[in-house]
Amino acid sequence: MAKRKKNQSKTGAVGGAIGRGVAAIWRFIAKTLGSTVRALARGARDLDPAHQRDGIAFLILILALLATAGTWFHADNIVSRAVYSFMFGGFGRIGFAAPVVLIYFAFKLFRTPEDKKAIGRIIVGTIALLLSSTGLSHLLNGSIGTGATAMRHGGGWIGYGVTTPLVAAMTSVLTYPVLAILFIFGLLVVTATPVRDLFARIGITSTWLWSKRPERRIKEEAFEVSDTPPFETPIVSAWNEPPPEEEELDEESFDEEFTVPIPISPIVTPSNKRPEQLLLSADSTYELPPPDLLRSGPAAKAKSKANEAVVAALTEVFLQFEIDAQVTGFMRGPTVTRYEVELGSAVKVERITALAKNISYAVASGDVRILSPIPGKSAVGIEIPNADREIVALGDVLRSSVAGQDHHPMLVALGKDVEGNFICANLAKMPHLLVAGATGAGKSSMINAMIISILSRSTPDDVRLVLIDPKRVELTAYEGIPHLITPIITNPKKAADALTWVVREMDLRYEDLSTFGFRHIDDFNKAVRAGKVVVPEGSDRTVEPYPYLLVIIDELADLMIVAAKEVEESVVRITQLARSAGIHLVLATQRPSVDVVTGLIKANVPSRLSFATSSLADSRVILDTPGAEKLVGQGDALFIPMGASRAVRIQGAYVSEREIEAVVGHVKKQLKPR
Repeated sequence: MAKRKKNQSKTGAVGGAIGRGVAAIWRFIAKTLGSTVRALARGARDLDPAHQRDGIAFLILILALLATAGTWFHADNIVSRAVYSFMFGGFGRIGFAAPVVLIYFAFKLFRTPEDKKAIGRIIVGTIALLLSSTGLSHLLNGSIGTGATAMRHGGGWIGYGVTTPLVAAMTSVLTYPVLAILFIFGLLVVTATPVRDLFARIGITSTWLWSKRPERRIKEEAFEVSDTPPFETPIVSAWNEPPPEEEELDEESFDEEFTVPIPISPIVTPSNKRPEQLLLSADSTYELPPPDLLRSGPAAKAKSKANEAVVAALTEVFLQFEIDAQVTGFMRGPTVTRYEVELGSAVKVERITALAKNISYAVASGDVRILSPIPGKSAVGIEIPNADREIVALGDVLRSSVAGQDHHPMLVALGKDVEGNFICANLAKMPHLLVAGATGAGKSSMINAMIISILSRSTPDDVRLVLIDPKRVELTAYEGIPHLITPIITNPKKAADALTWVVREMDLRYEDLSTFGFRHIDDFNKAVRAGKVVVPEGSDRTVEPYPYLLVIIDELADLMIVAAKEVEESVVRITQLARSAGIHLVLATQRPSVDVVTGLIKANVPSRLSFATSSLADSRVILDTPGAEKLVGQGDALFIPMGASRAVRIQGAYVSEREIEAVVGHVKKQLKPR
């Protein structure tokens, strides 16, 4: 008995040692596998997004290969048999389509860029297609039973699970149309085709088939075919104005430093080998957005009872302080009214400016601005905000005579000044613009007005855009427009790379200007269109006119935080040299501090547009003078173009979200970006 107990204890000890050894080995294997999987996961996360997509696509191709071997060829191996059982057991006869579907999704990943918004749409559409197709297969094969053979020849377990409750609830007669509608819905969702577009495509297809009928072709051949290429006829002006007649331009009539050609007619441009150049095909005509897409604003008021009350209040202040001055008139603008005050012969102007706080108290407004004197007049100006402000519609500015007289593609609408005059600016003459303003002051609305102005007046052959939006929400409405060289840039590091590319593009343009002997890109483009630029013999290059390149940075501060040195170097180099190359910058920021708008940037960006700022210091940074801190916000701005000695007060043009969608939708229908 003692020996037996001793043997049992030895056996238990050996078993325990073996168990502990096995457990240790298992823990080692699990730890090794876990660390390997985690390392692979970290490596996968560090991969470029394009490589991640390629990896997923290759994995789907492998699954498609296994599905093909199991469903089509019935290969005799463990994997193929497992695939066969899974496909036909779960999907029934629909399993035959699995390889085709997998290959389609794999090539979809290879060909198309990443679109996170489409993932949910594709998942929903695929589920709808899967449920409806397996259900229909189950019904069409009469496999309402539950046997394994019935499952394989029908819609599998999924088809059985879909059809059984439907047939029990509404009979098979109604189940057919329900599943058919679900199948059509899934197909439309996967292909991103709304029903209204489906009818439009059916109409286009029927029209094309009708045109291919023999009797139709005979009728068309009866007409004489014109020898004129389809793109040599001028496009009708976007603002219902007749295009000017083509004439020879005298080169001496253009300024030596900067020339502005007036576009006369669309130019026939052959295909360009430069990947960033987008040209219209010979059989297409780009139509500018019609002017009625932008609505008109309310009629301007000449005066109101509030203006008369302010005149009486100013007169009372002058009487109380015994100042020989009187209000001789006023000019009502959309946001403020400028009251003109003439002084007596012995009255100092400083006596009026010293009464700024008293005037603010008398008119019950803390945003009074005094001009001493009004430029071009022997009078002091007192600007007081209107109690009833007016909206300046972008459509009114673009349809004004100021915009109609200048056909330059880089002309943008700014708004209306205090005297009620429409204000437009040519970005090519600025040549760069610095825009600043506090949150809600109107900076983003002005950026939208500039972009819509470009889209409304210029084709992609005239102007190309690079939009940088670190805030990710301001410029998303313009994604996919044909004027874009690259998709909207939201990553600050990629924005720095984009600015470096712009510098290289500028250098390439200057090489062409130097090679062919021109000082400005306008002169080069005129010579190219006239056929005067000839490439050296043996060169296969095709010389094309360069479009203007407009770079808009919606928040400069975000870029300076991430890559201050690279951004500043690129911006300074572009602003110093890019004018003659047809490249122009619009820099916008909410924080115009000295670490964002550096001295080098300010020195090379002569044109400034400031909305209401939060402090006097910010106003001095952006305008080099006070004044912006007293603006009333919501589009009220001070504009200093290049060469101007004083700022012009304007009310920025406003464009609504609906108008933006209408214009963007129109230009997207014309051409797709490449």
